[in-house]
Amino acid sequence: MKTHYRLLLSLLLGTLAGLAAHGYAQLEALQILNHYLLEPIGQLFLRLIFMIVVPMVMSGLILGVFQLSSHQGLARIARRTLLFTVLASSASVVIGVGLVNLAKPGVGLDISQVSHDSGSVSKIAGNAAAAKPVLQALLEIIPKNPVSAAAQALEGEMLALMFFALVFGAALAASQTSQHSRWVELLEESYAACLVIVDNAMKLAPVAVFALVFQSTFKFGYQILFSLGFYVLIVIIGLLLQQTVVYSLLLKAFTRIRPLQFFRQCREVYLQAFATASSNATLPRSLELAEQQLKLRPEIARFVLTIGSTANQNGTALFEGITVLFLAQVYGLDLSLGQQIQVVLMSILAGIGTAGVPGGSLPLIMILTQQVGIPAEGMGLILGVDRLLDMCRTTLNVSGDLVIAALVDAPEHLDAEQERQ
Repeated sequence: MKTHYRLLLSLLLGTLAGLAAHGYAQLEALQILNHYLLEPIGQLFLRLIFMIVVPMVMSGLILGVFQLSSHQGLARIARRTLLFTVLASSASVVIGVGLVNLAKPGVGLDISQVSHDSGSVSKIAGNAAAAKPVLQALLEIIPKNPVSAAAQALEGEMLALMFFALVFGAALAASQTSQHSRWVELLEESYAACLVIVDNAMKLAPVAVFALVFQSTFKFGYQILFSLGFYVLIVIIGLLLQQTVVYSLLLKAFTRIRPLQFFRQCREVYLQAFATASSNATLPRSLELAEQQLKLRPEIARFVLTIGSTANQNGTALFEGITVLFLAQVYGLDLSLGQQIQVVLMSILAGIGTAGVPGGSLPLIMILTQQVGIPAEGMGLILGVDRLLDMCRTTLNVSGDLVIAALVDAPEHLDAEQERQ
């Protein structure tokens, strides 16, 4: 059986088993099975992947910038990446805000029927309160200590690490020493070693996917969906519209790639993104797929995908826009057009720099809600369904990164074909 079929089967079995076991969650045997077997298996897989994210981002991004700078193509590629990222993110938020205003999922919702997790809300509030002012956050993109930034990369310092890699790669290309080949060889060997680790870790993926999905459905079940089902449906519809309409139109307009074929080639990565709910955990596999199956130029794939794993969060931006307006409807707040435009703009900006880990967008949503007058306790309404929606929006985030990489790479392929002719 092909890998993507095994992953899909594992996902379905994990979902069904978790839902079936949820009704017997108090049984000690099930708790022991989940805690001592399934949870360690899922964490083992994630740790194997997270283990090589930092060296892979460093080596891949430095190599990408070095190769692009050597051919005077870095500025052009960076402009295209930024243009398509803003275009796709803007479309996603407009779709989300439009759906909420049309369907009004929060109007008439009985808050008393929805469980609140005060402990989790307090934790999110603490993280939101600890958020740095904009000027300080911009300054801290430049790391004082790259080693410290690398150590904290998976806890929110990824942008600082990427900035160092960008500067180092450009400086390496600009220097005229004889050490170029040694540095490039070392980075290439490091990158290749990371791919070997990814290939071996993926052998555990079907079992790990079952374990990860089982944990989510075993913990939350499906009861919470009855009270928040309309909200969940609106988010999923928005994500599907972005995937099937916006991404397809972009691929048709700017490349020679058939969207359906492109999505089919990426399905294994989509399943991994859905199961892990982490774009960082999916990044190594995305890089491998982009180069080996999509046949994108390595320097472009490494540059766009590593940057995009943090800076191109279309699914997160869409989710944030929908959630803020949904909570406003729940609490009876009638946001003006100006306030809704503010939500749109801030959702686009908030989607850039969101930590690529499960739940990384929640503190940013709380900041947005507080700025338009929504009580902090409103976050408790969505926590029960956030894991499912996190899995869905992460899949779109990862898909968006691959689409942007293909869009940026397309003119380069045309130039290469013209040179050959």
